[in-house]
Amino acid sequence: MTKLRSGAHSVFSIHLHVVFVTKYRRQVLTQEMIRDCQEVFDRVLEVNQSKLLECNGEPDHLHLLLDIHPNNNISDLIGSLKSASSRVLRRKYLSEISRFYWGKSAKLWHDSKCIVSCGGASLETVKRYIQEQSGGRE
Repeated sequence: MTKLRSGAHSVFSIHLHVVFVTKYRRQVLTQEMIRDCQEVFDRVLEVNQSKLLECNGEPDHLHLLLDIHPNNNISDLIGSLKSASSRVLRRKYLSEISRFYWGKSAKLWHDSKCIVSCGGASLETVKRYIQEQSGGRE
């Protein structure tokens, strides 16, 4: 059974499976970069009363399982996650990322996003799927 969360005037359970794809599907993400993204996502989501339940990916994309608060605008929240993670990764891994992208305004993430409500599959199934991702290049 899904555990419900509560706010001042609401009871809710909103779980989203989100996929971020790197620009041009470049194989840029390393395991260390994915771990750093997790820390950034945790901070951004905490500020927005939301939680990161799982995060993993492969060199060209990330999967996130989010438990979000209903006060959030999903598009704005996703934009915050993308911009904060891109900023941190570009600062920390500039020389490595520069091999794949160039210019000051070059983006790490593709503009598109995939957001799927997790109502059809059990959360355990989605968690297991995300955990089984390869984890980026070594």
